[in-house]
Amino acid sequence: MNKKYYYVSGNTAKGLVNHLKSNIEDINQVVILRHPSLTLKTMVINEFIKKQKKNDYEIFLSAFGKEFLDGVIVRDKSIAIVSDHIASEVTGAFELDLNLFIKGEPSTTASKAHIHHLEEAHQSFKTGLSVHDDLEEVYINEMDFEKANQLTSDFINMVLEEFPKINRNASRRTRLFGTNTKDGVVNVVPHLLEQVSNAYFIKGRAGTGKSTLMKKVASACEDYGYDVELYYCSFDPNSVDMVFVPEMNFCIFDSTDPHEFFPDRASDKIIDMYEKLISPGTDEAHAARIHELNNRYKSYMKKGIEELKIAGEAMEKEEQKYTITKTEVQEINNFIINMIQD
Repeated sequence: MNKKYYYVSGNTAKGLVNHLKSNIEDINQVVILRHPSLTLKTMVINEFIKKQKKNDYEIFLSAFGKEFLDGVIVRDKSIAIVSDHIASEVTGAFELDLNLFIKGEPSTTASKAHIHHLEEAHQSFKTGLSVHDDLEEVYINEMDFEKANQLTSDFINMVLEEFPKINRNASRRTRLFGTNTKDGVVNVVPHLLEQVSNAYFIKGRAGTGKSTLMKKVASACEDYGYDVELYYCSFDPNSVDMVFVPEMNFCIFDSTDPHEFFPDRASDKIIDMYEKLISPGTDEAHAARIHELNNRYKSYMKKGIEELKIAGEAMEKEEQKYTITKTEVQEINNFIINMIQD
């Protein structure tokens, strides 16, 4: 039995993004759990996971906090159980109203305070992104684009030279390896690195071409017929933070703050984009401007996390209104399992 966990939704500068679709598009049976209580839906998902003793499964972690889950996939059985708040665009699924199994008055509403502070957090991240764009411009203006293109070409050739080209349409699954939450900025990078033997840690500054490199690597691997997992940034959702290629047993990722790591295996390598592509002395020449922009950017990020924490407190108050028993959770799971078997 092997388990893998990641995020399909995240709090970003563009709001709450959702990557569920690409992860379940080849799943035959999708069950959507409908209820405002994340606690209840998490309990149902965990109960389902307990029964997968012989099956590999993938867990969707939640952007709303470490105590919640957004769903689970068992690919060998082509089954997915997902929370309704990430499934608004899913069609052809079975929608299960959990109110039918819970005693008391039916619940249908979410906390207005939670929604308000969630939106405030996203606005702070949006403002922070505009500052970050100014920071990127400092380095973009000092970049050697000819060297950047050559570095990208050399890296892609190195990765592909050991693998045959496969005549098939490769799949692309989009995800996040972390996000901004009420618990702070979180990620599961160490967990993902455990699943490949070769990892490339990209170092650099904002605007030094890390995401552009990875997008081109992903496309090249797909063109060669290899399935790709593309992990987007949970700050700027248009930016890529990791390319993960299971069949090639490698990944390449943005290893800078707030997800900075260093190799601890002989097979892992560092690619320093600042060192290779940016004019020497750029940090020193623009030190005052860089310092000012970094401080402004981090202040908006901090404000966003504070708003997420307040949103989480409002959600916790709402969650306390629900009384849920283990018997009810087991009853829901028994219904799901019987329905799937039928």
